[in-house]
Amino acid sequence: MRTRSEGGQPTKLPTALVRRRDAHPEWMWIALIGLVIAVLLAVLGLPPVDLHGPLHYLGVMDPLCGGTRSVYLTMHGQLREAVRYNPAGPALVAGAVAVLIRAGVGRATGYWVGVHIPKRILIPVALVALAALEVNQQLHAVLLTQPWGGS
Repeated sequence: MRTRSEGGQPTKLPTALVRRRDAHPEWMWIALIGLVIAVLLAVLGLPPVDLHGPLHYLGVMDPLCGGTRSVYLTMHGQLREAVRYNPAGPALVAGAVAVLIRAGVGRATGYWVGVHIPKRILIPVALVALAALEVNQQLHAVLLTQPWGGS
C-alpha cells in the first residue's frame, strides 16, 4: 500500500501508515535478538575476544568501533559514557525497544503503525549520518584504542 498524493503520484515526503498486518515482521525478530544480546552483555560483561579489524591497530576507526562498550554502558544507564564510545549504541538500544513496543501494540490492537521514508530521502540521510559517525569515531581514536578498564 503506497500512499499517493492528490495527483495520484507517490508522495515524496515521509508518510505515516496504519495497516492491518505488519509489513516487516523481520524487524521485530532483529530487535528481539539485539536486545537479548544487549542483556547478555549487561549481565555477563564484554566478550574476552578481540573483535577489532587490522586497521584498528593502525589508528583507523570504523563506525562500529566502541559499539560493544557503548551498548554495555547503555544497558547500565551510563548514557554519557556510552555516547563517548559510540553514539550509535544508545540509538540502537532505543530503536530496538521502540520496535518491540510497536510489535506489542500491533499484536494487541491489530493495527500496525509504520513510517514510509522515500529512498531519495533515506539514502542521503543515512550516508551523511554514517559519514558523521565515522568522523566522530576517528576523532575519538585515542579513547577507542585504549584497553577497556571498566565493567
